[in-house]
Amino acid sequence: MADAIFEHPRLAAVYDPLDPDRGDLEVYAAIAAELGARSVLDVGCGTGTFALLLAGRGLEVTAVDPAAASLDVARGKPGAERVRWVHGDATALPPVRADLATMTANVAQAIVEPADWRATLAGVRASLRPGGHLVFETRDPARRAWLEWNRAATYQVAELPGLGRVERWYDLLDVSGPLVTFRGTWVFASDGQVLTSDSTLRFRERDEVEADLSAGGYTLEEVRDAPDRPGREFVFLARRPED
Repeated sequence: MADAIFEHPRLAAVYDPLDPDRGDLEVYAAIAAELGARSVLDVGCGTGTFALLLAGRGLEVTAVDPAAASLDVARGKPGAERVRWVHGDATALPPVRADLATMTANVAQAIVEPADWRATLAGVRASLRPGGHLVFETRDPARRAWLEWNRAATYQVAELPGLGRVERWYDLLDVSGPLVTFRGTWVFASDGQVLTSDSTLRFRERDEVEADLSAGGYTLEEVRDAPDRPGREFVFLARRPED
């Protein structure tokens, strides 16, 4: 079940307008170009921003997400017909032999249960061609990013065309070992509706992720820094070995 931020139609509709700067996706587009990828599997595609960016550059893109409302937003965007949209997750994909699979932003960390994480890695591996790559990011737990997840630091108010004034903020709810739970709150001035969405992320240590990739049949090629968030993220570049 997807979090309300992605599954509730009203929240899915304001997701992009409230977060218009997706410069982080250029890092992944550059990696796709670096690897010479012509086909990409975008796991956890959300409202389709990255999938459409790649499709607009001539790549063949399959985009998968469990949140129907987010996919509805994606399918309504210009150029959406160039992407193969799949409602579901990486454990039950249609036949794909992608050059590259990606999990951008918080996608990898949102898969919190170890069994689900292993199943995701297995599903992605099966969808890659031999020699294909998987690239994803996770936040470095040592940076304790959750300490900044409070209303004072995250409060935002915006006037959105056709939607009116919307307020949004996040509050930290719980930290239990590697699991961090927080709540987003949205207030719609047009009718006074208040919506919330609770999310949990798993903060995995670098050596834990490396072990998971090895156990999942991947060869880890490199762990990079995120150039737009130096020192805050691990960007893993792994490969499915040639059969």
